[in-house]
Amino acid sequence: MPVLVDTNIILDHLTNDPEWADWSFSQLKQYQSEGIWINPIVFSEICVGAESLQEALAIVKDFNLEVHEPGPEALFIAAKAFLRYRRQGGSRSSPLPDFYVGGQAEALGIRLLTRDSQRYQTYFPEVKLICPESS
Repeated sequence: MPVLVDTNIILDHLTNDPEWADWSFSQLKQYQSEGIWINPIVFSEICVGAESLQEALAIVKDFNLEVHEPGPEALFIAAKAFLRYRRQGGSRSSPLPDFYVGGQAEALGIRLLTRDSQRYQTYFPEVKLICPESS
């Protein structure tokens, strides 16, 4: 079963983060045979640091990532999680990328590889996380 990957895992390796690069890279390698998916939100976050579309596409290829669109169910789940966030005092006026990623993982019933587990645990408790605390 594929694993959906949060942007921070990819950026750890690309930026050679001194604390997280090794852990994130090892996780990407470990789950590569199962399929590593990203969604368009994660792809756009990768593009922020890329100089060109070709560079962003090369990153996707180098990591053997597959870009998968979130379907209506994922978007509905993301919207409802964002609504809970707002009702609990969240100050952002539009959904954060994590809501789209979490909604997609929940809708597909797949694991999510991230270092940023707190928001996912709070708003997507059904999603099985692969994070430093669980590995």
